[in-house]
Amino acid sequence: MAPLPSQRWQPYAPQLEAVAAIGQATGLLPLVAQVLANRDIATAEAAAQFLEPEQIPLEDPLEIFPDLAASLEVLEAAIANGDKIAICGDYDADGMTSTALLLRALRYLGANVNYAIPSRMNEGYGINDRIVEDFHAEGVGLLITVDNGIAAIEPIALARKLGINVIITDHHELPDELPLANAILNPKQIPQNSGYAGMAGVGMAYIVATSLAAQMGRLDEFINPLLELFTLGTIADMAPLVGINRRWLKRGLARLPQSQIPGIQALIEASGVNTSNKSLKPDDIGFRLGPRINAIGRIGDPEVIIELLITDDLEVAREKAEICEATNQERRRLCEEIEAEAIAQCEQLDLHQGHTRALLLLQANWHHGVIGIVASRLVERYGMPVFISTYEDREHIRGSARGIPEFDVFEALQYCDEVFEKYGGHRAAGGFSLKIENFERFQQLLQEFARQRLEPEQLKPLIKLDAEAQLSEIDFELYGQIDGLNPWGIGNPEPVFWSRNVEVKEQRIVGQGHIKLKLSQADVSGGNTTEMGGIVWRWGDYYPLPKLVDVAYKLKENTWKDDTKIEVEVVGMRHSAAGQAEQDSQRDMVKQILANARGAEAMQTQALAPRLKQLARPRSPQADPIPATVAQHFAPIAELQKAVFEFGDRPYRCQIKDLGDRKELLIRNDRGEVLAIEQGQATGLLGKSRDSAKVVDVREPHFKQLVQCALAALSV
Repeated sequence: MAPLPSQRWQPYAPQLEAVAAIGQATGLLPLVAQVLANRDIATAEAAAQFLEPEQIPLEDPLEIFPDLAASLEVLEAAIANGDKIAICGDYDADGMTSTALLLRALRYLGANVNYAIPSRMNEGYGINDRIVEDFHAEGVGLLITVDNGIAAIEPIALARKLGINVIITDHHELPDELPLANAILNPKQIPQNSGYAGMAGVGMAYIVATSLAAQMGRLDEFINPLLELFTLGTIADMAPLVGINRRWLKRGLARLPQSQIPGIQALIEASGVNTSNKSLKPDDIGFRLGPRINAIGRIGDPEVIIELLITDDLEVAREKAEICEATNQERRRLCEEIEAEAIAQCEQLDLHQGHTRALLLLQANWHHGVIGIVASRLVERYGMPVFISTYEDREHIRGSARGIPEFDVFEALQYCDEVFEKYGGHRAAGGFSLKIENFERFQQLLQEFARQRLEPEQLKPLIKLDAEAQLSEIDFELYGQIDGLNPWGIGNPEPVFWSRNVEVKEQRIVGQGHIKLKLSQADVSGGNTTEMGGIVWRWGDYYPLPKLVDVAYKLKENTWKDDTKIEVEVVGMRHSAAGQAEQDSQRDMVKQILANARGAEAMQTQALAPRLKQLARPRSPQADPIPATVAQHFAPIAELQKAVFEFGDRPYRCQIKDLGDRKELLIRNDRGEVLAIEQGQATGLLGKSRDSAKVVDVREPHFKQLVQCALAALSV
């Protein structure tokens, strides 16, 4: 029997009062209320806005974006004067949908407008001098960038020198020096608590288009097609699905099944998306429509997507959709081949001793349009940062990087700055190019940086667990409430639950290495047994699975021949014996906390944790379910146990240290600071050394919550 994948299971700390308050105000089941609390939606008012996004306050974009009014003035004048307008987009889904959205809007408003997209293979990302010079030769008077341009100092300067007005719309990080454009529209320029702060490039294009149409009194005529393109691009680009994005996406997803854009109709037909539901799901875009768009940008001609999304001829749209389908099939073939070869390289490395803390792979003939996808898959498989590269020509290497929560990809690239000719990215992902002769030095610097930032225990795939559930709790009511939290994405990840002591009753390989399951779990009382179907994607290497396991999963609806069932999509699995003693101790610890804090009455609520179904009974907001000396309750956890977790978007490591007659909880952050709390104490020491540490009160909310998260991580 093959070993199970090595994973880090990181639970959210139970938030008893928030769960009770949300459940009381909204009628949500405790498991669902806990999910909201895990997303920092901890009040009844915030929960109401999240469930009904139309309640989210809609700020006037003219008041939020300083240069929007000037942009509209320039645009309206160009349309009135018949000036040639050009759009420069990008070759990913965000850039292509942004381009199509603005083209549709400006043409509908009477503009003389065309577009250009740089060559991924020959030019790389963003506007360049060649595009500017071509626009000038065509007599362009106004240039608009979408999803790029914020760092294009020299091309924008050239455009202005040639007498071309420039409006930059982008959403990438602001460089130290901004281009000298007529106007710049970027959500990174506005307060980050604004509802518009999470806009992707297509979101900025949507704001420009709708604001201009409203100013010209023509918004109602064509807002729905623009909303559909906004939805497609925002989800495909994995933008944060919160704030105004969430409000608009709920509308757009409901419109897509009845889209009047021929290109979207044709994409839905080609991909086989089920439109019988009232609304599409983000998965329909993320796994069906989006990949067909992105495949063109990665290995095809981006003009195919632009023409697909702007044509009003359904037959033309179907022809373009067929090209998308064929290109996506080729993209999948390339990914499978490269992934297999990359895994073979990885298996030759000693990844279990902690010497290699970032994977750096190089091989000829890998298509650099898809190696980023393969990098993401390797991160999922190995739980390590991945830098994957191929030869661009006889002298140069080109690559893509993907990170893990504790590892900043862009910071790593900066550390290796001396070897690169070009690089860029952000915390989670990046790209780079260098000369072949510098590759060995790159490898040295990367491992040096990774050893500084990562510990061996962090080099496992991370699974964040929202709550423990019994299979008997999974029904249509629970699924319906969970489904109501859609759309899933960045800022609102799809919930992951877990169940212990689950029997794998049946298993078989289906498709390309997937495992179809039938799971069974006895109720806590030991009475009834619940059976449930499930699937594990791409786990063929781990077949057959053990008989008795703890399992982490998402909930899915499966319809077959008019029979609809709720099933589980397994994302993690471990032998059920793992951590069992620690779990028993943690349950005892929670009961002790409740008993100390609330007396016998609290115990009559069936020991509110760790099973969230037991959290339904409302509690007095004045009562504190955590005693003053939180630290005295970590004694039952196994000695010297270690764990890693996140708190406030920062990585932490923690462990219980045995001091002989007592124990000590140690929590270390990524700056090297340690919080040390001895058993039975209400204060702790915080600092980089005991000699210079300051005394802190662990009853303060920040430290209390930090300790809760550490104890929860140690207990899984």
